Amino acid sequence: MRGRVYSCGLDAAMDVIGGKWKALILWALHERARRFGELRRELPGISEKMLIQQLRELEQHGVVHRKVFHQVPPKVEYSLTPLGARLNEALLPLGDWGEENMTAIEAVAAA
Repeated sequence: MRGRVYSCGLDAAMDVIGGKWKALILWALHERARRFGELRRELPGISEKMLIQQLRELEQHGVVHRKVFHQVPPKVEYSLTPLGARLNEALLPLGDWGEENMTAIEAVAAA
């Protein structure tokens, strides 16, 4: 991640949310902090390994916070940082566009 020079703001944003799962993870965290198992259930199709990897990358980018509760059994919660909350706000219009055009997108994909 160090030493990366971006060509524009969109390039920087896509570096943070690029891939299939990161934006969905951010969306799952928009209302409240969630435990790992909750995220896994909310994102059907994601493997445990992929979820761990994506959460680590989001944490490295400073958009997700990982809080460890030292108890037995161990408990870990993930939440959005202020930077992550701002990123989620920026994703709202994209989600709206997807909702408005979902039928057309599905039709093209099926063709």
